Amino acid sequence: MSTLIQNGRIITAEQDYTADVLIENEKITAIGAALSVKADKVIDAKGKYVIPGGIDVHTHMDMPFGGTTSSDDFETGTRAAAFGGTTSLIDFAIQTKGQKIREALDIWWKKGEKATVDYGLHMIVTDLPEAHIEDMNEMVREGLTSFKLFMAYPGVLMVDDATIYRAMKKTAENGALVCMHAENGGVIDLFVQKAIAEGKTAPIYHALTRPTTAEGEAVNRAIALAQMAGAPVYIVHLSSADALEKVAEARDRGLPVFAETCPQYLLLSIEDLDRPNFEGAKYVFTPPLREKWHQDELWKGIRKNTLQVVSTDHCPFCFKEQKELGRESFAKIPNGGPGVENRLQLLFHHGVNQKRISLNRWVEITSTTPAKMFGMYPRKGTIALGSDADIVIWNPNTEHTISASTHHMRVDYSMFEGFKIKGNAETVLSRGEVVVDNGKWNGKAGRGKFIKRDAFGGAWK
Repeated sequence: MSTLIQNGRIITAEQDYTADVLIENEKITAIGAALSVKADKVIDAKGKYVIPGGIDVHTHMDMPFGGTTSSDDFETGTRAAAFGGTTSLIDFAIQTKGQKIREALDIWWKKGEKATVDYGLHMIVTDLPEAHIEDMNEMVREGLTSFKLFMAYPGVLMVDDATIYRAMKKTAENGALVCMHAENGGVIDLFVQKAIAEGKTAPIYHALTRPTTAEGEAVNRAIALAQMAGAPVYIVHLSSADALEKVAEARDRGLPVFAETCPQYLLLSIEDLDRPNFEGAKYVFTPPLREKWHQDELWKGIRKNTLQVVSTDHCPFCFKEQKELGRESFAKIPNGGPGVENRLQLLFHHGVNQKRISLNRWVEITSTTPAKMFGMYPRKGTIALGSDADIVIWNPNTEHTISASTHHMRVDYSMFEGFKIKGNAETVLSRGEVVVDNGKWNGKAGRGKFIKRDAFGGAWK
């Protein structure tokens, strides 16, 4: 099966030009002006952008948390991602206390069999005795070349500094990358207990008990541990100017420190947590939303490349039955929100259309750098000869109102309900197969392949 995309304006992280793209056997085999070739399928992309499929490197499909499980599984979550122009994602396998890393991987591989587009896995490490540290090398050989560790959630996910250092020391040897959830979990836990004791149980206290200084301190500590271990570090879902400042200082010193943020931190604020009738529970995720002024600082971080990636931290819980578990206490509200479908839309409208970032930078932070950072480039993350034909035909003029009534995520609300955007994915190809065509779904569960990733892709060397 061959496909020819004609007359499109090709946008990559580095280039902007008009050309045709020929796809054969899931790969890009020719790029050029007015290609004189025959193809089984021809798509006219005149007046539209042809971009590499988005790559979301932070999602939580089918994830147990807080006495429930995230509402999207690998089938519904990857389908929703594709509708939004994301053709690859990296989810998190979770090692529980006392479990071998390999056992956790097998569980998540089974979950991933439903995927409709390609996916990779990070490994969340919660238990790393010296006797099992060599298991990290096995994961790298299996194509899991990144590990996530938590400085938050004591007794559940949090590990101590010595464990973080040991993991980083091992990644310095095997070329993997440590992703850090950086908040001072021990101190936050004391704040939470105090708030509850004082009867402060509304959703807004989720944010008020997790101050920006707790994030900034933990980011600084994670960077120091990485420096001592001689390893790179990647800070996930950075939310505040305090944390951003620590990353900027480290990068100015030449340290291999990287960070991502998410659309919710760029566009929402702590005020959303104070919505009446328990509506604020829809915006309970960690780190929490901050005061509005942090948004401008994060946008500056994207422009200056202090922030290299925008992911979603997609972890949806339905408002009814799931978020409502925390009506009596914010500490019992499942942490997470939906967003995998809206990332490219929101960053295009609020970034490109509002002239905060260029078209090239939009592609860079949503596709190319994630591919480079996590060992998938140039198979994915660009439009080039030999690359996987993960391609999105983007119509910059399509107007759309984001709503739970029309989105494809399996969750009963949208964090961005009523947001009007201009620009949307029109046709989405995953390895050359058209899975979304003008709002119609053509994909199927199980067609997504596991992405065996290279060790850090040489991104920091």
